[in-house]
Amino acid sequence: MSDHQLNLSRSSVLLVQSTTTELDILGQMFVGFLVKSIRKCQTVEEAQQAAGRTAFDLIVVDADMPDKGAFAFISGVRRQADGPNKLAPILLTCGHTVRGAVREAIDSGANFVVAKPITPKIMFDRVVWLARDDREFVDCDVYVGPDRRRKSFGPPAGEKGRRHDDLSVEVGAAVGPDMSQAAIDAMLNPKKAVA
Repeated sequence: MSDHQLNLSRSSVLLVQSTTTELDILGQMFVGFLVKSIRKCQTVEEAQQAAGRTAFDLIVVDADMPDKGAFAFISGVRRQADGPNKLAPILLTCGHTVRGAVREAIDSGANFVVAKPITPKIMFDRVVWLARDDREFVDCDVYVGPDRRRKSFGPPAGEKGRRHDDLSVEVGAAVGPDMSQAAIDAMLNPKKAVA
C-alpha cells in the first residue's frame, strides 16, 4: 500500500462528508488503516457538536458541504479557545482544487487539501504527511492554524512529489548545437503545407 508504516489503531477520526456514499468509502479506508474509532457526520451542525465534545486525532472534511460550511467549520474548530480539536490535524477533501479553493482552505486553518478521487494509498500518504508536518501553529486575530508560510510548496521534504524548488534557477550553458535561424523562423512563422 505505502512505503511508510504508521500505527493508527489507537487513533480517533472524525469524517465530515455530505453524502453517505463518501462517508462509507472514507470510513472503509480508515477501517483498512486499522482505525477503530471513527465518527461520521453528514452535516456541519452534527460535526460541530462532535468536535465540541470529543478530541479527535484527525478530522477529514469535504469542501463541498452546503454553503461553504466546510471552511466555516474548520475556522470554528480552530478558533475555539478551549476546544478539544483546536490543534487537531485537518484534511480537506476537494473535488475541484482550483487555486481559490485551496487558498480558502489554507486560510480557514486546514493542514492539507486532498484532491478527489481519493485512493487508499493517497489518503494514507497524506496522513503520513500530517505526521511529518512540523509547521508551527499560529494563533492571532486574523488567523488560527498551521503556519501558512512554507519553505517548500508541495509534499514535505523526503516525500515523492513535485516541489517548487525541484528545478534549478540557473539555466547553464547550452548542450548540443544551437538551432539555425531558418529553423527558428520556421517555428515562429509556420507556413501552411501545400498538398
